[in-house]
Amino acid sequence: MKRNTLRPISLLLLAVLVVLPLAWVSESHAQANPQGGGVKQIEGAIKSVDPTGRMLTLDDGTELTIPPTVSVPKADLKEGTIVKASFEERGGQKVVTSLQVQQK
Repeated sequence: MKRNTLRPISLLLLAVLVVLPLAWVSESHAQANPQGGGVKQIEGAIKSVDPTGRMLTLDDGTELTIPPTVSVPKADLKEGTIVKASFEERGGQKVVTSLQVQQK
């Protein structure tokens, strides 16, 4: 009789020990990325650049905002140039964290 009572309790305890660490990891990851964003990467050809050189559009329509903290020579940002960018989503904008201009 005692053995039959211990088995469900043991299984419940085992399930809690397995699920609890997974829930903790998931919650800590959500706190590290509160917007669920994270750094993403994209590569493509420049379709257009705004006159300030702080916004560029790739050939697939992706618009990237280049903040003042990212230094890129304006002369390198020309139509047709291939770029590789890392960016984060902030306030609905794709804000560049690093930008590499591919040499031809």
